[in-house]
Amino acid sequence: MEKKMPIVVTLEPGAYYWCTCGETKKQPFCDGSHKGTGYEPQVFTMAEKKQVAICNCQHTHNPPFCDGTHFNL
Repeated sequence: MEKKMPIVVTLEPGAYYWCTCGETKKQPFCDGSHKGTGYEPQVFTMAEKKQVAICNCQHTHNPPFCDGTHFNL
């Protein structure tokens, strides 16, 4: 269940790359591990500093943010 739980982080304003393949060593952010998998990271931006729950199961319907989908997996 650990990998399914969201990762709560405080993000500064700027652009981020959310891992969609699940292979990164830097969850929840892309480290390039997707190369050759057909997956690409999802770029998202934060307009202000904010604490957010980032999806770690890669099944959210509101990427990159957790929507509780992991409870149904």
